[in-house]
Amino acid sequence: MSNGPIDASRFLSLVEAAQIGDISLNAVQAAILVAAKIGIAHDSRSFARIFDIEHALGLRDLQALMDRGGIVTVLSRDARTLRTHYKAVSKKRCRALL
Repeated sequence: MSNGPIDASRFLSLVEAAQIGDISLNAVQAAILVAAKIGIAHDSRSFARIFDIEHALGLRDLQALMDRGGIVTVLSRDARTLRTHYKAVSKKRCRALL
């Protein structure tokens, strides 16, 4: 979706739009979806590094999205590091990003 670099204010406005579109999303969950949709991060370790959060926190919210079903699809998971590659799949919940 992204045609070039995205600035922080645009990213935050997309996160806010995702939360408005689905009020059950917390900020980290919305950021995971936005980052995946616009190509910033497609795995949990990169997301945690880019946004300077603990990997475990990102994994917790990624798992919450997976538990809800139909929002993200796991492509692969490293058994040792738990690095999880995923993609956002829900057009309904991510309509503000499309």
